[in-house]
Amino acid sequence: MGKIHRPRRGSLAYSPRKRARSVVPRIKKWPKDSEVRMLGFAGYKAGMTHILMIDDRPGLTKGKEIFMPVTIVEVPPLFVYGIRAYRQGYLGLETATEVWFHELNDHVKRRIKTLPKNYDEEAFKARLAQLEELIEGGEIVDVRLLVHTQPWLIKLKKKPEVMEYAIGGDDIRAKFDYAKEKIGKDLRASEVLHEGELLDIIAVTKGKGTQGPVKRWGVKIQFHKAQRAGKARHIGNLGPWHPTRVMWTVPLAGQMGFHHRTEFNKRLIAIGENGKLKLGDKKEIEITPKGGFPHYGVIRSDFLMIQGTVPGAFKRIIRVRPAIRAPKKRPPVERPQITYVSRESKQ
Repeated sequence: MGKIHRPRRGSLAYSPRKRARSVVPRIKKWPKDSEVRMLGFAGYKAGMTHILMIDDRPGLTKGKEIFMPVTIVEVPPLFVYGIRAYRQGYLGLETATEVWFHELNDHVKRRIKTLPKNYDEEAFKARLAQLEELIEGGEIVDVRLLVHTQPWLIKLKKKPEVMEYAIGGDDIRAKFDYAKEKIGKDLRASEVLHEGELLDIIAVTKGKGTQGPVKRWGVKIQFHKAQRAGKARHIGNLGPWHPTRVMWTVPLAGQMGFHHRTEFNKRLIAIGENGKLKLGDKKEIEITPKGGFPHYGVIRSDFLMIQGTVPGAFKRIIRVRPAIRAPKKRPPVERPQITYVSRESKQ
């Protein structure tokens, strides 16, 4: 008799499957980019629709009209409230100093509890000058931007999310000049991202609570004779006698969803402004469907139109960065020709 064998049920690549520490996703690695710009942006997931576009990728459908599902992510301007400088430490990069803008919104003060006291414009300029001296001395090896979201601009009842973004380029002085120019100002998505480029989407997935091994791992339901004990949706056994413990590879019930995940190489189809998308030279259309996006509402600010699906629930914070491992045969970095956008009710 042949050996009974089958692939295991469910991937162990993302174990342990536990809840994310924060709903704001973290980015640990940044792409290498020669352009001096902030490497990414953040917004809120609104919903999905579909478009028709002229395919500009090499293949059988090149030049033809194709169907494309897209996700709309609303991206109100980010406010640059600080600069963080890094020096080379024994175990890697370590924070050398930070410079915060002297005028912060009251919403941000609810989120940040460590604001310096008696911090005015003169103190801000003095700290900026000190940082510049450190850069001239060669102690600083990297400069990044500290930004926060502004959900009140789109009438979302949320606290601002605080996060850090790297800056592209190879020259540390050019990075500092860019950060110095942007601090204390609003930054829009069109100033950072390019239509048509590939993005990595970082978000926390929908939470589904505690689920059994059938739904969580995809194990088979027991056959009818094994169901006489009243158990159908359980695993056959917990493993061998030795070692005398339940191994971590055994599919068991537990937390499902609300996991930190990254999806690679999603194309940015278009960037809209103030809830409108340009079609052609003069025509503009409202991106909000009839009745609004379910559980979200109306798009009031700038938005990203991203190819395919995006992890996370409605109104959840979504972070994007330029693709860190883009394929060699990548689509052109330009906006494809969109011929139709579905605005029918999604209810």
